[in-house]
Amino acid sequence: MTKELINCKDISVSFGGRDVLKGVSLIVSKKEIVTIIGPNGSGKTTLLKTICGIQQSTKGKVKVSKNTVIGYMPQKIHIEKILPLTVRRFLRLNGTSKKLRSIEDVESIAIKFNISNILKQQVHDISGGEMQRVMLARAVLLHPDLLILDEPTQGLDINGQAEFYNLISHIRDEIGCGIIMVSHDLHMVMASTDKVVCINQHICCEGTPEDINEHPEYIALFGKKNAENVAIYTHNHDHVHDQIGCVDGDKNA
Repeated sequence: MTKELINCKDISVSFGGRDVLKGVSLIVSKKEIVTIIGPNGSGKTTLLKTICGIQQSTKGKVKVSKNTVIGYMPQKIHIEKILPLTVRRFLRLNGTSKKLRSIEDVESIAIKFNISNILKQQVHDISGGEMQRVMLARAVLLHPDLLILDEPTQGLDINGQAEFYNLISHIRDEIGCGIIMVSHDLHMVMASTDKVVCINQHICCEGTPEDINEHPEYIALFGKKNAENVAIYTHNHDHVHDQIGCVDGDKNA
C-alpha cells in the first residue's frame, strides 16, 4: 500500500468573516502527483499554505505523516534588491538553520537543473524561467518526501511550461516524492498528473484529468468551450533531456 503523506480533513479557512476554504478534504500519497485547479480567488494558494503550516485553518485538521519532509516552492518570493545575493548563496541558505548547505550539494543540484551557468549571478539578474528552476532546486535540496508547488510555471511560455512539467515528473520518478501543485491550465498538466482536484472554496470535483474534463462542475466553472479544447499536450522537440528532465544547453527556459 502506498504511503500516505498528508491527510487534510474538512479544512476551512476564513479571513475577516469571509470563507476562503470550506470543508476541504484531501489525501496525497508517496509518488503521487496531485494538481489543484480553480478560478482566481478560489483558495488554491491558501490550501497549500495551510498544508505547509504557514496558514492556520479555522476548522479541520491537516495530518502530516511522521518524519515527512516538505519542500515548498511559493508562488513568488520577495528579496530586497539592495541585498547582494548570488544564486549559489541563495541555494546554500538553509531556512532557519544557521548551517549552510554544502557547496558540493549545490553544485550537484545545479547540474541536474541546468543552472550551473548562473550560480555566480545575482538572483535579481536572472530570468523568470531561471528563477523558477532555482526555486524548485532549492526545494529539492531538502530531499523532500512531499513537494508543494504553487503555480510553478507562472510566467513561462507554452514550451517552457511543458519543459517544467516534464522536469517535475522526472523529479517524482527519481526521488520518489509526492507532489501537490497548483495550475491554471488543465490541458498542460493532463500528461503529468495522477489526480486533479478542482476547487472553488470547496472541492467541486476530483479524479483523473480525463474525468475532470467531462465533469459538470468543471464545465460550469471554466466553460464548455474550454473543456472541449482540452487535450493531452504533446511536447515535440529535437533537443535532449538529461536524467532529471532539464534541456541540454537551454539557458533561457
